[in-house]
Amino acid sequence: MTMVKLGRNIIGTVLGLALRPQSSSYAFNISPTVRIARMASSSLDMARNRGLERREEGATPLPGGMTLYVKPAKDGTSVGDCPFAHFVRMVLSEKGLEYDLVPSTAENKPTWLLDDYGGKMPALRHRKECYVDSEVIAQYLDFFFEEPELSVGGVVTEEAAAAVDGFFPAMAKFIKHDTNGDEEDVQKQAALEEKLQTLNDHLSNNDTRTGPYLVGDGEQFTLLDCSVAPKLYAMDVCLKEIKDDAIDLSGKYPKVRQYMDALFERPSFQSTVEYGPETVVWGWTTYH
Repeated sequence: MTMVKLGRNIIGTVLGLALRPQSSSYAFNISPTVRIARMASSSLDMARNRGLERREEGATPLPGGMTLYVKPAKDGTSVGDCPFAHFVRMVLSEKGLEYDLVPSTAENKPTWLLDDYGGKMPALRHRKECYVDSEVIAQYLDFFFEEPELSVGGVVTEEAAAAVDGFFPAMAKFIKHDTNGDEEDVQKQAALEEKLQTLNDHLSNNDTRTGPYLVGDGEQFTLLDCSVAPKLYAMDVCLKEIKDDAIDLSGKYPKVRQYMDALFERPSFQSTVEYGPETVVWGWTTYH
């Protein structure tokens, strides 16, 4: 178990994410990028539905007492490359929250995690509460630990979410295809490049953009950036190490490359990417 100390100071105010409640307390089928875009009063409704107002102590959740269970790397003890776990860790880092980090194999997962949550990870245990969907965890953290602001409502977030919608499935299909350069590989690459072009176009709106990030004018770093950053990192590594540099990001999609560089320079990314390229390659050629 590794204690991750990420600082304590908190700045600003924020609304929670709006996630549509499902019949299961931990399974959601909405597209992650679309789900991030839905910000409204249903955030509080969802929190209530998950029992956040039925705590015995009757108080708003406080910092401390957090444990994050994540998939391990090849050695079974180090942190793995799961982009959803990395997303959660970036949010925790941005919020300045301390937590214990526990890479868990099928053999050493806690019994309660297996019995009550199907062993799903990432899983955030906060004292008596537990959440196992990365988007739900992000909403929980952003709703109750409000600073710094990581949510922006309205049309600008919907537009940003649309710009990355479908990117990760297209990227995964291309990276996981075994035979580089065959007809199917070419088709999957074209599908991924279509998504990259959409993102590049979104980031190229010079009339409204003054900052490097995804939402609105790009000045504010948001949950959407936290979600996308680990996926873009996985793509960056896999294009080099698995797909023979099939896509020239700098040449064909320069705005995407600049966006990636800005994300990768973020302290919350730097402090949570210790798994590195070797683990990314292992993960994508073994499990993803």
